[in-house]
Amino acid sequence: MGDTKRVRAALRTRTGIAVGITALVIPAVLTVGAAAPAQAAASCTAKTGPYQKQAEQFLKLKVDGKQSVADCKAIRSFQQKNGITPTIGYAGPVTWRAMDAINKQKAAKNPNAAGKCPTNKGRIACVDLTRQLSWIQDGKKVVYGAVPIRSGRNGFETRTGLKKVYLRSINHYSTLYHVRMPYSQFFDGGIAFHAVSLPMSAPPGSHGCVNMRTADAKKYWGLLKKGSNVFVYGRKPGT
Repeated sequence: MGDTKRVRAALRTRTGIAVGITALVIPAVLTVGAAAPAQAAASCTAKTGPYQKQAEQFLKLKVDGKQSVADCKAIRSFQQKNGITPTIGYAGPVTWRAMDAINKQKAAKNPNAAGKCPTNKGRIACVDLTRQLSWIQDGKKVVYGAVPIRSGRNGFETRTGLKKVYLRSINHYSTLYHVRMPYSQFFDGGIAFHAVSLPMSAPPGSHGCVNMRTADAKKYWGLLKKGSNVFVYGRKPGT
């Protein structure tokens, strides 16, 4: 769900009255480039978001906590690259959650430093839902990753626990959701590792599968096999 949608939903809950998003969240606009009424795509919100300073720091902008044209352009560019809507340059909770996840992923030089993924199972694929990370380790040695993943959305949470890969399908197609699932490795009912073309931070999440970038899903295909252990733990933010 996008940032403005969350604001609208919250107000509906409190008042029972549907109020226009524009009046609530984007009362004014900052024009980027030449001014023209038809250039809706060239307009940014002038509203300072609740995560303005964090977004400025993440994007290496001047950290003053005040929305500017430069801030809006940079935030909107990040939103476009990560599939966050609406792309109006508003530093809201969805945008910051994606930025925070990227920060945590970059910091994960030793992803199993806390020892939460078993080290006595030989080769095992670890999935940390909290940090939205996955890696493959042999004992205590990380052999691939950590890499960003996209797990189940609210209501379709990826189930936790120790699992095993029981089915592999390199060119799988979902007849339930009518989408391609390349390099699928199923380890819990209909839940699988598989490649997607979406950014890993794109909200709201999968229908339970562990989505991966194509290169990472392909690498997992080569490193795992039927019977390989998978350990899923943690909880995805927002679920």
